[in-house]
Amino acid sequence: MTWVARILVGLVAAFFLVWGLRFYFSPDAMAAEFSIAPSGVPGVSTVRGDLGGMFIGVGLLAASGLRRGSHRLLYSAATIIGAVAFGRVVGFAFEGTPVTTIVPFVAELVFVAILLFGAVRLRAESRP
Repeated sequence: MTWVARILVGLVAAFFLVWGLRFYFSPDAMAAEFSIAPSGVPGVSTVRGDLGGMFIGVGLLAASGLRRGSHRLLYSAATIIGAVAFGRVVGFAFEGTPVTTIVPFVAELVFVAILLFGAVRLRAESRP
């Protein structure tokens, strides 16, 4: 079962790393995909830095969590994604639940579940 956890966590890590690189190198296109309207160079810099950095950071935490004895890093990655999902819940409470926000919200919950599953399975593997 540990191999399933490794594959799933690896896929999550790859997803976040690839999307982070997309934010770094094509922030205008990614802003449009995320329904964000950056205001000038400072706005594009924010999309590139804040969103790209968050995606790269989560991807690196998830990838690093695959090393033996590093499963705790998966909890960190899950916490960050969980905070993003919670932000959506706050948005649902104040602005409603547009259909376009449901898929990313569910994806975030699935990512959190995969990372927590991976952390538990890999913790068991690292025990002596």
